[in-house]
Amino acid sequence: MSVVRPFRALRPAPAMAPRVAAVPYDVVTTEEARKLSKDNHLSFLHVSRAEVDLPPGTDPHTEEVYDVATKNLARLVKSAPMVRDDQPCLYVYGLRIGAHEQLGLAGCYSLDEYDHGLIKKHERTHHNKENDRMRHMLKLSAQTGIPSLVHRPLAEVDVLVRKISEKPPLYDFTFAGSVRHTIWQVPIQDVQAMLDAVAKLSALYIADGHHRIASASRVRDQLRLQNVQPTIDKGNYETFLAVTFPSDQVQILPYNRSVEDLGGLSPEQFLGQVGARFRVREVERGIPAKGEVAMYLEGRWHLIDLASGGARSALLESPVDELDVSVLQNQLLDPVLKIGDVRTDKRIVFVGGRRGTEELERLVDTGESAVAFAMAPIAIEELMVVADAGAILPPKSTWFEPKILDGLLIHMI
Repeated sequence: MSVVRPFRALRPAPAMAPRVAAVPYDVVTTEEARKLSKDNHLSFLHVSRAEVDLPPGTDPHTEEVYDVATKNLARLVKSAPMVRDDQPCLYVYGLRIGAHEQLGLAGCYSLDEYDHGLIKKHERTHHNKENDRMRHMLKLSAQTGIPSLVHRPLAEVDVLVRKISEKPPLYDFTFAGSVRHTIWQVPIQDVQAMLDAVAKLSALYIADGHHRIASASRVRDQLRLQNVQPTIDKGNYETFLAVTFPSDQVQILPYNRSVEDLGGLSPEQFLGQVGARFRVREVERGIPAKGEVAMYLEGRWHLIDLASGGARSALLESPVDELDVSVLQNQLLDPVLKIGDVRTDKRIVFVGGRRGTEELERLVDTGESAVAFAMAPIAIEELMVVADAGAILPPKSTWFEPKILDGLLIHMI
């Protein structure tokens, strides 16, 4: 059983939504956020990355940054303006890029279900990143970034969501010339049917937003200790704002890798060691299928057959061991290039999303990297199997795209 609750959203007036909307806080650096928000005082980056309004070099985790974020949100409420729903609502959030479309349900989901494993994770979180968003939420009394969840398709949910999407939207615009974002408010008369349909979902899975949810859980714990009582007016801090999408609609893009050096080996020695472990053949383009990795070395692409390394067998202890990224790490990156921990080794660079093989070629051709590896994207079913097993994916395994924007729906707590 899954629980979703309506909430009184703080949101921009429809005409101003394209100017307020901003990329998620954690997909840009401070300098990128500064450039994106420089000529737009309504950009939500002034709230989510408030260090952009302080001198360059400012530590983004100082108390001053969170104070500026609070002031910027108050200013945005007046200048956008932002409006607050009179009563708790649910929303349908649509994303479209090219021929790809996905429709999800935006509402507040249960932190207790998250704590008890009914909302399943596949990623470890880092304490410092949790601290950052926890302080941000507490200072603003708001959850401002929207995690995305997935659920296995269920007709009762999908039919209702599709029905809402046929009505006139609240917001409908194309962001940064590529992704169309459309939001519909669920009519009051349809809310109970939606709640009943979601209740039939046996589990939800986190796609993007592990740190935001973990931070919301810690905020909940703090407010409980302070004996703060949740109210409809303030917003229920026992929940977290998210959008859940059917698993057959979400899109996962490759998360590629490049390595600065060959660990003391010459290109010929390195290629020889790879060839001793796997079947390798030269190809014109670096487009791997599942079970393969494309390797770019000295201006040439090579296709590595991962299954030929003997890593996949019936004796594998975890579904994680079967993933292409795990085989690459355990059979090549660690033993050959001596990269034991990708979380801490600064020799490895991760290239996610639409920055595809062209970026890998650039890194190697310019000498920034010695070798690059193009991965096939992980399948959503693989992610859910790993999460069902209570396991954790290797770092930088998934890149979900398109992404939900910040600033369009805010949960005040």
